[in-house]
Amino acid sequence: MSNENTTGRAADEVDVLLVGAGVMSATLGAMLRELEPSWSQIVYERLDGPAEESSSPWNNAGTGHSALCELNYTPEKNGRIDITKAVDINEKFQVARQFWAHQLGNGILTNPKDFVNPVPHVSFAQGEEQIDYLRRRYEILRENHLFPEMEFSDDKSVFAEKLPVMAKGRDFDAEPVAISWTKKGTDINFGALTKQFITAAEAAGTEVRYGHEVVGLKKEGNFWRVTVKNVHTGDKKVTRARFVFVGAGGYALDLLRKAGVPEVHGYAGFPISGMWLRSTNPELVEQHQAKVYGKAKVGAPPMSVPHLDTRVIDGKKGLLFGPYGGWTPKFMKEGSYADLFKSIRLDNIPSYLGVAATNFGLVKYLVEEVTKSFDGKIETLKEYVPSADGADWETIVAGQRVQVIKPVAAPRFGSLEFGTALVNNQDASIAGILGASPGASIAPAAMLELIERCFGERMIEWAPKLYEMIPTYGKPLSREPQEYQEQWDYTQKMLKLD
Repeated sequence: MSNENTTGRAADEVDVLLVGAGVMSATLGAMLRELEPSWSQIVYERLDGPAEESSSPWNNAGTGHSALCELNYTPEKNGRIDITKAVDINEKFQVARQFWAHQLGNGILTNPKDFVNPVPHVSFAQGEEQIDYLRRRYEILRENHLFPEMEFSDDKSVFAEKLPVMAKGRDFDAEPVAISWTKKGTDINFGALTKQFITAAEAAGTEVRYGHEVVGLKKEGNFWRVTVKNVHTGDKKVTRARFVFVGAGGYALDLLRKAGVPEVHGYAGFPISGMWLRSTNPELVEQHQAKVYGKAKVGAPPMSVPHLDTRVIDGKKGLLFGPYGGWTPKFMKEGSYADLFKSIRLDNIPSYLGVAATNFGLVKYLVEEVTKSFDGKIETLKEYVPSADGADWETIVAGQRVQVIKPVAAPRFGSLEFGTALVNNQDASIAGILGASPGASIAPAAMLELIERCFGERMIEWAPKLYEMIPTYGKPLSREPQEYQEQWDYTQKMLKLD
C-alpha cells in the first residue's frame, strides 16, 4: 500500500479488479466472493451507473439463449440439421439457471421476477423451403430432453391462435408459414440482474466506482498497476491489483492491448450497431406473448436475425422488433467515433483486410440497413406483422457490439467471429471477454471457464463450493437426462417460472 498515485495519495491495493459494471463483471465478482470471501474487490465503471451499455435491457434482446428458437444455432450442413451448437449453448444456459437459483437461495439475488419471466420461444418459417427445414429441425430437437415440450404446426388456424398479431392481415394462400415452439422459454432483463448482483457486492464490501475509466495497465511484479481516470474531473489515480478482469464490452480488446497481452496480437474488432422498433401500445402488446425468431437474410450477421420479442422490463411489457443492422465506428454506444481508427495497428491490418475481402455480403447488408428509412423499417416489420401501423412503433437505438476478428493464416488472414471469446495471458493474472452473442445468457459458464483457466491451482480446494453453486458442474447435461430434469425442476421453482 506504499505506492503513490498521480495525485500523491496512497494507491489502492486489491486482490481482484473488475473493469466494467456489466453482467460479466457482476457474475465473476459474485462467484469469487463465494470462493474466496477474504479477497478484496473493486469495480471501475466509466459510466455513471451499472448495466448501462450491453447489459441494459433495451440494448439486447433479453432472450435466455437456450437455443430453443434461434435458427442460426441449428444450421443445415450437407442436407442434415446440425444441433451441436444449440446443445452446447443450452447446456451453458442451464449453468446460468443453476447459478442464479443458488444466488437466490443465498439471498444474493432477491426477486427473480425482476429479471426473469416465462415467455414462449417460437421459430418462424416462411415458404416451403423454410418449412421443410423447420420440420426437420423440430423432429431432431423434440427427441432431446434439453428442448422440452417442443411442438410444430403448419396449420394456419394454430398460427393464428398462437400469434394473432402476426396472423392479422396475412395471406396464408400466397405464402405458407409454419412455427415450432415451446412454452419453456424465458425473457431476461440482464440490467436488473446485474443491479441485484452489484447491490449485493457493495453490501459485502466491494467498492464500486462509477465515472471512472481505466486508461492504463502495466504489470509490476505480482501486481497490475492500473491507471484510472475520473471522467468528470480528469483526475487520475492508480490501483494495484493481483488479478484483473476486463469486462469492458467493446473496449476490452483495446485494454488488453494496452496491458501488453500477447494473446491478442493480430486481433481486431468490427463494430456493428443496431436499431429496434419498439411498441408500448397496451392493446398490441397484450395480443403477442412470445419471442419469435426467423431466418437471417443472406449476408446478415447472426446478431441481426429478425425477431419479434415480448419484453418485460421494470414490470412493464413491451414489444421489440429487429434488430436492424447499422454501422458506426464507435466501439461502445457511449463511445467515440474515433474508436475504430484508434484500434488499427500494424499487427491487425492483415486481419482487417482479410475480413474486408471475404465479407462483401455483410458490407452490402449493412449499407442497405443504414440507409433504410422508418417507413422501410415498417415494411420489413410487415413480413412478421402484416397489419403493422407505424403509429404504434418508435425507433430506438440498440446496443453496440464489437465482433472479434481473429488472425488466421493466409490466404484469409482474418476471420470474423460471431460469438464470445475468453482471453487470458500466460500467467493468468489478467483476462478479458471479447465478442457478443450469446454473451450474457451464458455469463456463468464463461466465468467458470475463466476461473478454471486463471485459478486452476485452487480448483481442488474450491470444488465443494463450485458444486454448491452449480450442482451439475463438469457434467454434460445432454447425456444426463435424470440430473437435467432434477435441476430443471429445482431452478423452475427457485426462479418462479412454473
